[in-house]
Amino acid sequence: MGPGCPGGPWAVGEETAILHGGFLLAARLLQPRPLRELRKADWPRAGVPITDALREIGERCPSPLGLWKKEAVAIVWAKILLPAPPAASLEWGWKDDGFFSVGAMIPDVNHTALFELVKALEVPRLFVQLLLALPPAVCREQLENLVEYISSETSPSDIRFFLDVWWEVMKHREGQEDATVSAFSALIHQHGAEPSLEDGLQPPKRFKGDPGNPPGLPMVLLEGLKQIRGSIAQPRLRCYALANLAELLCLSSGLGPGDRDSPLPITEHLAKLSAMVSLWSSDTDSQYHPCGLGEKVREAERSMSLLSLTKPSHEELFGGLELLCSLLQAWGEELQDTLRGSEELCSESYRLLDTLTTLGKNLDFLLETGDLGEGETRVVLELTQLTKDFLRDTSAVLKGLDTSLVSSVAMAVIAQRLDRHVDTCSVFASEKTWAFSKDWVECLVKNKALFQNSELVLKLLETLVNFATSHHDKEAQELQMQVTKSIVECYTELSLNDKNKVISGVLASWGGPGLSQNVQVVREGFQEDLNVTLNQITKSVSDEGLTKAVASMARLTLLSPEATVKQVCHLAVVNLGAHQFLAQILCSFPALSFLESHEDPGRPHSLVLRCLQEAVWGKLSTVREEEQFLQFLSFLMQPGSATPLVSPAEVTKTFVLPYLKSDSPQIELSLQVLSKVLEIPFCSEEHWIKSCHPFPLLLSLCKLLDGYTKYWHQPREQLFPSLETKDLILSILCQLCELVGPETIPSSELWVQSLAWLHRKVASLDWTVGLRLKKLYGDYFKNEVPATLFEICRLPEDEWTSQCWPAYGPGSGLLAWMECCCVSPELRDTMLALLTINVDNPEEVNLFSKGFLVALIQVLPWCSHGEWKRLAPVLEQLLQRQVLHVPYTLEYVQHMPLLNLRPFACHLQLSVLFLRGFQLLCSSSCSSWLPPEAWLHVVQLYCASLTDLLASIKATAGAASEPCVQEVSFTCIQVFCHLLHVAAMLPAGDCGEPLLVVALEVLSQYEVSSRADTSPCAALRRANEGHFLESITDNVGHEELRSTLLQKLSKLGARSEN
Repeated sequence: MGPGCPGGPWAVGEETAILHGGFLLAARLLQPRPLRELRKADWPRAGVPITDALREIGERCPSPLGLWKKEAVAIVWAKILLPAPPAASLEWGWKDDGFFSVGAMIPDVNHTALFELVKALEVPRLFVQLLLALPPAVCREQLENLVEYISSETSPSDIRFFLDVWWEVMKHREGQEDATVSAFSALIHQHGAEPSLEDGLQPPKRFKGDPGNPPGLPMVLLEGLKQIRGSIAQPRLRCYALANLAELLCLSSGLGPGDRDSPLPITEHLAKLSAMVSLWSSDTDSQYHPCGLGEKVREAERSMSLLSLTKPSHEELFGGLELLCSLLQAWGEELQDTLRGSEELCSESYRLLDTLTTLGKNLDFLLETGDLGEGETRVVLELTQLTKDFLRDTSAVLKGLDTSLVSSVAMAVIAQRLDRHVDTCSVFASEKTWAFSKDWVECLVKNKALFQNSELVLKLLETLVNFATSHHDKEAQELQMQVTKSIVECYTELSLNDKNKVISGVLASWGGPGLSQNVQVVREGFQEDLNVTLNQITKSVSDEGLTKAVASMARLTLLSPEATVKQVCHLAVVNLGAHQFLAQILCSFPALSFLESHEDPGRPHSLVLRCLQEAVWGKLSTVREEEQFLQFLSFLMQPGSATPLVSPAEVTKTFVLPYLKSDSPQIELSLQVLSKVLEIPFCSEEHWIKSCHPFPLLLSLCKLLDGYTKYWHQPREQLFPSLETKDLILSILCQLCELVGPETIPSSELWVQSLAWLHRKVASLDWTVGLRLKKLYGDYFKNEVPATLFEICRLPEDEWTSQCWPAYGPGSGLLAWMECCCVSPELRDTMLALLTINVDNPEEVNLFSKGFLVALIQVLPWCSHGEWKRLAPVLEQLLQRQVLHVPYTLEYVQHMPLLNLRPFACHLQLSVLFLRGFQLLCSSSCSSWLPPEAWLHVVQLYCASLTDLLASIKATAGAASEPCVQEVSFTCIQVFCHLLHVAAMLPAGDCGEPLLVVALEVLSQYEVSSRADTSPCAALRRANEGHFLESITDNVGHEELRSTLLQKLSKLGARSEN
């Protein structure tokens, strides 16, 4: 017996010896009668040695939770229930039966000893735990024995004991049995549970009911109350009895859902717990008065969490209702007077009033939904009226209940993890009047694990901010720091999904600044923490480091979302290669897609875009930073499997629409942003472009294109996007014309109106702009071109219409035709197909060729690289069709070449055409057309064409059926000489670098073909060609170009000799 004994509750030890001695002395005092004939009247004398023995055990062998009391009761009860072992078993019983030894030490006793022992120890709860561990039939019989016992010579202590047992039966929960209860249950089940009748008591008489279906526990309890009702005189015990009865009836499933199946709101639950604890604390007669707060709260919650082990049947329900009706009639008036006259409630009277209130609601439900007989209806109606009358005159006393302990009770519920501690945590986190007391902070710190929930963390944060805004003293700061640390620790343990919920809540409550706006302790040291953490993150760019980085970012984002996002955006731009990793981190927090509400039209609603705008936009100092910015932004819009943080529409409204002006410093970057945005695939039926004012956007792009017609004549101090950007604008315009359709406009009527508006606006711009909108215009508008274009093209009038513009006078048809060729490959092919030239008329071909050259130099300087790429094939096609006449002169030929140059005729003609163009462009009549900075652009276009020309020469040679290395060498020499001729004509300026690069490419290709020549005179030919090239190069005026090329030729000559 006792803790620490390896044999469990049946082990023989010091405690068992003391108990054995107590029973021996009791037996001696009762002589000549044996203990098994002990009567209730004998206990005051014969029970003293037993109670003394139990007191000695408690003093000498203390055990946790009074375990020795339970073991003592279990031993005595088992002694009563188990049959005496046969004499033959004395030799082997101690080996096979665990209870044999301890059972042999206790003399035979009866139920009187058991009941009085439990009363003396004041342990009805232990008694009920053991009672309900018995087999059902034995359990019911033992309860009947108790009723039989207390019904005879009933004393107030008997009544209290019976009511305590009743109350404990309703509060009992299965699954909480300890080792003693389990051992007791196993022992009784093992021995068949046949009680001994040699205890001086007659078998308890059965109560009324079906003999084949013995009554359940509720009926036994009801019968017991009936038998002792006449002995219950004290108002407190009457309240206790009525409360037990009403509580039992409320458990009946026939009485409707009531409050048992739908838990009370947590605030009411805590208020009731607080009321009970307060009553026990102020009531010195209560058995719970000396208990600590934790034990009181634990017991109060047990009292409010009754389960269904003892649900009355229909018969038991109406038997109980009749009994309650009878008792209220008999006791009601007297109890009302007592309750009205008493200064303070006791726990029993509080329970009565509370339970009758619940019962009254359930009776109303029973009347509405129950299928009741006439007699049953009468009982229910009568009891309903009695209950209302009783409560009407007494319920007022409930209003003055002390609820000052609610906060302490709530903390005790949390600390002990009681039934509704989860709901209590919610109240604890949000109740501002409790917050930041010493106990509150201590409870939070000790029970952090219970607050690892997104809703609770948010409530704690709201409480923290509420306190921080009104408390600024040093002590308050220390408390805030402690609480903030605990909240962050709770937050850190959340899943990423829950962390996002918290961040969403923070942003919804306090916007971008988050906690840092209101909580000073968060602001202190935050910037340093932010810098250190993000620097560590950027140094650990890897898939393995992503999880850790996200966790670190989650903490920073909680404290100050805006500052964190701004710093990430800054680092994403300035840290080489870190942009995608940082974008991945940001996209782990879809909560950051938060849209701010404000009325400033120029300010983005997206938090991330505002941070990006304020931290980065306008501060990018290098091309690399701009590239990282664009890639970072692209990832935020399309992060793979994650949720995009920003939408294309938001990005367009933030970084594009406000800056689409030619004089905006960010115009080129804005256009690159728009290009990136258009690359993002859209999934919804309605394209995002609809919300971005598509027609004004198209007009802005058209105006930018129109500005390029005056590109070389813009004032130098005026900002304007570069010619390289023109291709980007054209690409964007083309994409938008495909995206913007009738479906992007609310109605077909509005679509037509929008098209007409755009057409009207574009009419004032350069005529080529309108051609680029053909996909958008569809059949609504014809192509409008200069009238002179009709002179050289067969244009169908159902698609084309002529306009007279002053700049396109007589002879400008080829200029307009060539500008059309620059618009798009499709329109270029159309122009080539519709061109009308009578090749049989030499004069017309000659005029066309001269006009073509003039038009070419008029268009060339204003072409972007993309437009020139579209126009260059026109030259090749016209040469191949022999429509364009370009005579080839032998000004750079020393001897008549006996070679087959027919495959390279177009290459040579094209090179001469470029030379003739530059001769015209550099002539005195045209030299003033272009400002100095335009010459570099023209040279770059020329060099790009020569690079393509070299590639074509190589491809032609590779496709030739016979070796043609001498022809390739000759062609390369001619191209080289033409290039040097062009270089010599150019005005002084910084054009040498692109020419040098291409000249070296030409010489490299010449070297390859020359060395491949294996003919007998190859060496001599190489030597002659080398001298010729050096003599030509020696006349170049550009010092750097001349010296570098001569050095290259010198190396070629040296290699030739070797």
